[in-house]
Amino acid sequence: MATVSEVLRRPIGHFAERSLAGWALVTGAGVGFGVLLLLVRLRWEPLHTVDHETAAWFNRVVSANGDLVTVLRAVSSLGGRPIMFWLVTIAVVGLLIRRQGRLAVFLIVAGVGALLLDPSLKELVGRLRPVVDIPVASAPGNSFPSGHALGSIVAYGALLLVFLPAMRPRWHRLAVAVVIAVVLAVGLTRIALGVHYVSDVVAGWLLGLAWLGVTAYAFRLWRRERGRPVRPLAAGLEPEAGREIAPAPAEEHVLPHPRAAVAEVLTGWVLVFGSLYAFGMLVSYHVDGTFVETLDREVPAWFAAHRTDTLDQVSHLASMAGNTHAILLVSLVFCPLALAFWRRWRPVLFVALAMFGELSLFLASAHAVGRPRPEVPHLDGPLPTSSFPSGHIAATMCLWVAIALLVMPRTDRWWRWLTVALAVVMPLVVATSRIYRGMHHPSDFVGAMLLTALWIGLLWLVVRPNEELTERTGETAPADRHPRAPAELSDLDDELVRTVRRD
Repeated sequence: MATVSEVLRRPIGHFAERSLAGWALVTGAGVGFGVLLLLVRLRWEPLHTVDHETAAWFNRVVSANGDLVTVLRAVSSLGGRPIMFWLVTIAVVGLLIRRQGRLAVFLIVAGVGALLLDPSLKELVGRLRPVVDIPVASAPGNSFPSGHALGSIVAYGALLLVFLPAMRPRWHRLAVAVVIAVVLAVGLTRIALGVHYVSDVVAGWLLGLAWLGVTAYAFRLWRRERGRPVRPLAAGLEPEAGREIAPAPAEEHVLPHPRAAVAEVLTGWVLVFGSLYAFGMLVSYHVDGTFVETLDREVPAWFAAHRTDTLDQVSHLASMAGNTHAILLVSLVFCPLALAFWRRWRPVLFVALAMFGELSLFLASAHAVGRPRPEVPHLDGPLPTSSFPSGHIAATMCLWVAIALLVMPRTDRWWRWLTVALAVVMPLVVATSRIYRGMHHPSDFVGAMLLTALWIGLLWLVVRPNEELTERTGETAPADRHPRAPAELSDLDDELVRTVRRD
């Protein structure tokens, strides 16, 4: 029979063995980076030849294919700071909402360390970027090491270690394979685009692996000091937090009848498109001599006659609030936070379908109607789509109306009214700027309102994003604002007793 001391020594021994293997990997990565750094500084001829010949070969292949360059740039952006900053920031905020402070600290330390290592080492080495015959991309700063390679392996690797316990075991290998594929693809695109040498990318990978290993090892020591068992990294950093960090642990299924819901959404999309097409054709070609035709002609002309340099700049900023990048940014911030707070996929599905449906309806109806833009100078220049309906206004309205419909019944705090104000003010601001800039008629604004009302109304009936509130309270009002209605006899008896006592 094992003694108590032997039992206590077993996990310590296992931890020591795993730590030794991990430490060897981290040390090897660090030594490899140091060797590469030394060879680059000494301008070792074999490495210099491989770097320059590889850069020249990729440039000959890539520069002749514009579509390939577009794909490479898209893949390369997965390792850029905007996407990785968004991923890590959203993950940190979500973990804090789920009260997983240690994991949030791990992501912050890993991310900040990568941000500091990249520019400092580039300045230390001072290596210039490749010079190729036909440049297809550019990047600021020095070349060694690759910031995309370093950042991608740290960011995606850290996110994998944090969220691995939230996945089912059969998906672990696939998740690891996806992360490895993304990291490799990002590094290779930097070489193919001619902004880094092979040694830059390899050095970024080695340094990123070393830094990720150091931070993961420190986290495991932190767990040991807190008396928590130290398990293999294959189980994630915090295996016991799997349910808490799962996206929607409180939701058994997103929709009870998904096939029927898909059919309803598709059928509704066709009907909404038909309504938009009919209304668009009416106001575009069949209102001559009416009040609508006068309004569509006179309002853009009045705005054009009162333009100033200051108003042009203000209208440009207001118009940007409804463009694709702004709408996508708000959606990509709201949806993960909604998932972290409410632990359900339905609200996220509601917003995602609202935006995807709005975009497809706008593009389809704009192509079908083909309405010319107002006969005034267009401050945004020629655009590929026609005037009806306004995509900027429709996207703004769909987004903020969807957010207001989700937030209002879920809280009784005063700030919930801000979502209602945004749902009213933002479309008006964007609409005014679009008409001022000569890009839309007033009836295009009405078309955007029609699109929003029909599409959001359809999704509200089909998806029912606040269904769990109805199941919990019997009504769509928030549970913390109204007391739960007594639905059982025991609840009714208790309510009667309290009433008698008050009397």
